[in-house]
Amino acid sequence: MTPRTTAPAWAAALAGLTAAAVAVGVGQLAAGVIGGDSSPVVAVGNAAVDLSPSWLKNWAIATFGENDKVVLIGGIFVVIALLAAGFGVLARIRLGYGRLALLAFGVLGAWAAATRPDAGMLDVLPSLLAAWAGAATLSRIFRRLEPVENAEPAVGEPDDAGEVAGEVAGEEAASEAPPARLEQPPVMLAGERLRTIDRRSLFTGVATGAGVAVVTGAAGVWLGGRNNVAAERAQVAAELPKPVEPLPPLPAGVDFKIPNLSPFVTPNHDFYRVDTALALPNVDPNTWSLKIHGMVDRPIELSFAELLKRPIVEADLTLACVSNPVGGQYVGNARWLGVAMAGVLREAGIKAGADMLLSTSADGWTAGTPVEVVMDGRNALFAFAMNGEPLPVAHGFPVRQVVPGLYGYVSATKWVVDVNVTRFDEATAYWTDRGWDAKGPIKTQSRIDTPRNKTKPGRNVIAGVAWAQTKGIAKVEVKVDDGPWQVAKLAEVPGPDTWRQWSIEVDLASGMHTLSCRATDETGETQTSNGAPPEPSGATGYHRVLIETT
Repeated sequence: MTPRTTAPAWAAALAGLTAAAVAVGVGQLAAGVIGGDSSPVVAVGNAAVDLSPSWLKNWAIATFGENDKVVLIGGIFVVIALLAAGFGVLARIRLGYGRLALLAFGVLGAWAAATRPDAGMLDVLPSLLAAWAGAATLSRIFRRLEPVENAEPAVGEPDDAGEVAGEVAGEEAASEAPPARLEQPPVMLAGERLRTIDRRSLFTGVATGAGVAVVTGAAGVWLGGRNNVAAERAQVAAELPKPVEPLPPLPAGVDFKIPNLSPFVTPNHDFYRVDTALALPNVDPNTWSLKIHGMVDRPIELSFAELLKRPIVEADLTLACVSNPVGGQYVGNARWLGVAMAGVLREAGIKAGADMLLSTSADGWTAGTPVEVVMDGRNALFAFAMNGEPLPVAHGFPVRQVVPGLYGYVSATKWVVDVNVTRFDEATAYWTDRGWDAKGPIKTQSRIDTPRNKTKPGRNVIAGVAWAQTKGIAKVEVKVDDGPWQVAKLAEVPGPDTWRQWSIEVDLASGMHTLSCRATDETGETQTSNGAPPEPSGATGYHRVLIETT
């Protein structure tokens, strides 16, 4: 091993940072070639998400919202930078120590990539290549950190020819030759000169490494972008099939169109997202297939083209996330197009005793859906379009599950590729393994959308949405401070599976006010006032908003 270097700590740390940058770039390039979630940064990030406790994930969602994944990636880069600087300083003791630390970090990335549910044999290569590139870069830069061996000789000292440097001012040299100098060692360093490094050489190496990192990283991103399915999605859009029984237009009074009130139909770009993976799967519909197997009489495997040849169903459905706090934004409504799950499952023939559909996404995520819910006549779909266009990639293109009446974590599998008909006492899914309720029925909820924070005194409109999928909303009530509950006006709805807008006009005096709302579903059940967090089966309680009228 190379012994301790006398290079300053800042130079060693800079060398470590450069080595890490090259490693990340090379890893991204290799991942762009291989595809999938094999990028070292993405692989480690996915492992961090999977291993994080629920309370930490919920805190991240509550604090950063839909930016939580961006914050996580940024945090990973910060950690990598700090570790890389430390590896560089460690290499001052022995270069081998720094190289070994980089290689160990590469092995960690390879492990994270290999343990993904959808991992392939090649997914470990980007992390291993990244570690090799980082270690090689560290070695090359540390060679530039050796002390300067040929410093300029001081006046009166031997120059490179072993002669005395003297001044010649147009005078003739003395006729007598100067006394010969004894030969001296070519390198003579002591004191601070022992620690002198060639900064130009160092910064040249750092700049070269940064250039390699930028070029390889950009190339990796470009190659990864070539794997997207924009062209395939456009082709599906051009050939989107029509439903057997198209839904009528939405009722005229379905949307109050009140400012700041959530529209009845949530635009695709505003529809909430909850992903466990940092990189979205790009699934080609031409190679996609759906397998139905397990406790069935006749296992089925469908291609995308075969799925679209089946009877097409159109349905207006609201989806909600179990992590949604009271009054939260993780709920949305859309018009979906798909194939009835029940029809496919009947064709497969569900065996007696089966009570669970364990669905798996293209990235390995799983959900456990009760069989009885899918088979009871509700519009549970293998959906391929929302709001008149193919599913966006972020929402599961080419196919996802949509099941009204259940929270998404037990039903709404995006990029679905596999359904194993099994039993709850024999299999578990991603979130149930982490302590959440196994069956996840949606609870009746209501939310105040407007006003929020401030409004003017006098007559004000209070409005929001309420939902109780498969049951329908029968009544919404609003209370101002400690006053009586007042019944709000309800908008029209196309059916019981969507949310419902509500509004009421009230007089508000100047000052601070607390607004509360509660909903009653068509079965006569009113949402409870008892507040509870989302874990383990969905939040409960009244939504309350504190506003100031000035």
